Amino acid sequence: MPAVNLKDYIRDIPDFPKPGILFRDITPLLEDAKAFNKAIELLANQFKDANIDSIAAVEARGFIFGSAVAMHMGVSFVPIRKAGKLPYKTNKISYDLEYGQDTLEVHQDAFVNNKNVLIIDDLLATGGTLCAACELVEKSGATIAGISCLIELEELGGRAKLANYDLRSIIKY
Repeated sequence: MPAVNLKDYIRDIPDFPKPGILFRDITPLLEDAKAFNKAIELLANQFKDANIDSIAAVEARGFIFGSAVAMHMGVSFVPIRKAGKLPYKTNKISYDLEYGQDTLEVHQDAFVNNKNVLIIDDLLATGGTLCAACELVEKSGATIAGISCLIELEELGGRAKLANYDLRSIIKY
């Protein structure tokens, strides 16, 4: 069977969500079972020897990959959500996006201290969302074992903001 080139399954959408932004659409990848399975396998395998206890991911697209990676690795999944979506006591942080501002929350009891957490996201752009996610995980007493992203937009420099973490990506633009 020929190798799956995941980049072939990413669609470019110009001027979304606003003019000047080139959106990398993962929908074609999700619609192809072989490509999606390969993406999950690659995201998980980057940290297969890191003694991961939990996967944390930011809604919405991060949930798609994070929950599947957690299942693939046989570990728990912790959702990091937008403000007001979690029913219990939360830690929260506001941060800047490349095209606005947002707030993230995680349950205060989501992690046991010293738990090794792998953060999964679909895309690394400017790094704001992942920096906020890292801060929430650490504020909750866990250790970040690494960050695994499907797509990295290198020209936006997000990796530099996450220099203190083991960050790995599958597809680079």
